Amino acid sequence: MVDRIADVWGPRTPHERETNWPVRVDQQLADGLGESDVDRWVQSACVLCSNGCGCDIAVKDGRIVGVRGRADDLVNHGRLGPKGLHGSWQAHHKDRLTRPLIRRGGELVETDWDTAMGEVVHRSQQLLAEAGPLSHGFYTSGQLFLEEYYTLGVIGKAGIGTPHMDGNTRLCTATAAASLKETFGADGQPACHADIDLCDALFLFGHNMAATQTVMWARVLDRIAGPDRPQLVVVDPRRTPTAEAADVHLAPLPGTNLALMNGLVRALIERGWVDEEYISAHTLGFEKLKTAVEPYTPEHVASICRISPTDLLRAAEIFGTSQRVLSTVLQGFYQSHQATAASCQVNNLHLLRGLIGKPGSGVLQMNGQPTAQNTRETGADGDLPGFRNWDNPEHVEQLARLWNVDPLTIPHWAPPTHAMQIWRYAEQGTIKFLWISATNPAVSLPELSRIREILREEDLFVVAQDAFRTETTELADVVLPAALWGEKQGTFTNLSRVVHLSEQAVEPPGEARSDLDIFLDYAYRMGFQNRDGDPLITWKDAEGAFDAWRECSRGRPCDYSELSYERLRGGSGIPWGGERLYVDGVFPTTADYCEDYGHDLLTGAQTTPTGYKAERPDGRAFLKAAEYTPASEQPSDEYPFLGTTGRTVYHFHTRTKTKRAPELQRAAPEPWVEMSSADAARLALTDGDVVRVESERGGVEVPVRIGRCRDGVVFLPFHYGFQAANELTPTEWDPVSKQPLFKISAVRIRKV
Repeated sequence: MVDRIADVWGPRTPHERETNWPVRVDQQLADGLGESDVDRWVQSACVLCSNGCGCDIAVKDGRIVGVRGRADDLVNHGRLGPKGLHGSWQAHHKDRLTRPLIRRGGELVETDWDTAMGEVVHRSQQLLAEAGPLSHGFYTSGQLFLEEYYTLGVIGKAGIGTPHMDGNTRLCTATAAASLKETFGADGQPACHADIDLCDALFLFGHNMAATQTVMWARVLDRIAGPDRPQLVVVDPRRTPTAEAADVHLAPLPGTNLALMNGLVRALIERGWVDEEYISAHTLGFEKLKTAVEPYTPEHVASICRISPTDLLRAAEIFGTSQRVLSTVLQGFYQSHQATAASCQVNNLHLLRGLIGKPGSGVLQMNGQPTAQNTRETGADGDLPGFRNWDNPEHVEQLARLWNVDPLTIPHWAPPTHAMQIWRYAEQGTIKFLWISATNPAVSLPELSRIREILREEDLFVVAQDAFRTETTELADVVLPAALWGEKQGTFTNLSRVVHLSEQAVEPPGEARSDLDIFLDYAYRMGFQNRDGDPLITWKDAEGAFDAWRECSRGRPCDYSELSYERLRGGSGIPWGGERLYVDGVFPTTADYCEDYGHDLLTGAQTTPTGYKAERPDGRAFLKAAEYTPASEQPSDEYPFLGTTGRTVYHFHTRTKTKRAPELQRAAPEPWVEMSSADAARLALTDGDVVRVESERGGVEVPVRIGRCRDGVVFLPFHYGFQAANELTPTEWDPVSKQPLFKISAVRIRKV
């Protein structure tokens, strides 16, 4: 068997363009077990990145003992990455929370469910009576199932009536949603995985695919290894394995992505590599875009980004002359300066050439988490469910009719409260009840010293719902033990809109409950009712919640009404909206249908409904532009380096699961700082030297790795709670997507 820790992407199965990616079934079982020892295999999909690879869960004697890829799955064709093979199931058996915990005398002690939920409900009802719904905040993740998010969304919006709902998806891929709304009028990825098999050029913008989506990268490697290979362009300030495979590697300084993108857009227009007929028929704003990018000559862009103008023009030529181009975008853009504006320019490149909705061509504004798409679809991130527009009264009325509640109950008087503002309100004391589910903000949020202080506030009642004790649960007032994947039933939707059903394979340990059961219990105990005095939440199980969601999504861009558990059972996953969106060049931008009226990309100022209607988009996409401005945090004599954060291939988020998989933990047991050879030489540092990395906000002590960063830039992985990179990062966010800027911190380094 291949060691998938040493050989992350597995053996190559090369193939040429327009042929199917060959099947290769990856499997991992507990030591000493073979296939004949497995009692049964249970349908699911992997939950350790946004790829959502179809898999089966191996069960023996009522325990999960391994996984294998599903050969017929349209996403992965049987493959699984190292995190999926090891981290998806091994954590189930270690250090689990099996009983609720409650804080008594400053300590967390075990209690029963009635006591724990009684305390939660008492505090919730007390605060609703004294301070109203704005006293409540909910902070969730990209780890739950669709059914759980929708239930939580209904509780928050129609039961309590609070706008203070968001998830850690705000830290991860809020810019994906924002850029899609700004350009196309609604969320939803236009392209699909199969476009990798069909394209003749692939652009990765701030996307280290080799580390973040390993199976997707294996698919790219198989195209590169085969005949008629696509040309690969990678934008990343580090020389990652992804960048090393590129035909053109553009390494701009962190914070300069928009200047780079404006230069690429200008080059396409200036060289005539545009489809004028498509632009005229299907877009708005071309002349404004052309004017906005005119100053961004190759030489000007090179001086800002510190890249080669020749490389910039070569990348533009590849995009401008290839027949089929697929682009992906991820954290290198989303967590950086002018995130939404830069990401919109990727959309613009495709619209300028008419390369959208066609086989082998399109955009994947990537997700990072397995169910990030579902938080956005169901409204658990604060948006209205079904990609409805909070600023459109008719959309609010639709939900009010569906839920049978007063429209005024549903918060829509202002934009939904984004995560960073939720934490600010908690800091200021207006949010007094904060329910955190399936996430670890004491490691993942920026400026961690501040976050820890907020969680310790005496007047803030914190509920933490998780499967394990984490840095966050240790600061909570009540801890609720939750079931994991494989211990409950539900659906989730991957980065390319593919919906998978995950069946329950085993029972949760001890008294742990599914997140859905916990939310339903809370709703029952709170007595939430509709206008007729009947229970607000009418479903009792996951399938009932899915059926309720189908009705909520009916007629909206993310329409699930034709899907069902029966259709999803036994298959390979089904994408809502078809294989690709916008095949006909018609976009969801009409004023009565769109999800958002848009923003000024530079300032974040909202477009009014009247202003939006005056543009008469009528199904056309927007070519939005913005000028580049320097990031607020720049290197100085005191802090001479730009610090950026990211991921290692062996861990996921704050390692809550992956550190409990021995193979993954051995492969990456501790954090580090990465820097260029020239910078290391100037500081007289060698590989392995321990250094202190400091910003204005805090510091960490980690060993040095030399070689992959460009000069003046250092990199730290963010997964490690005991030396978290987010001790360094600022409390600052993009004006449109509100996504924090993890990629730009001025830091200094000294040897310990």
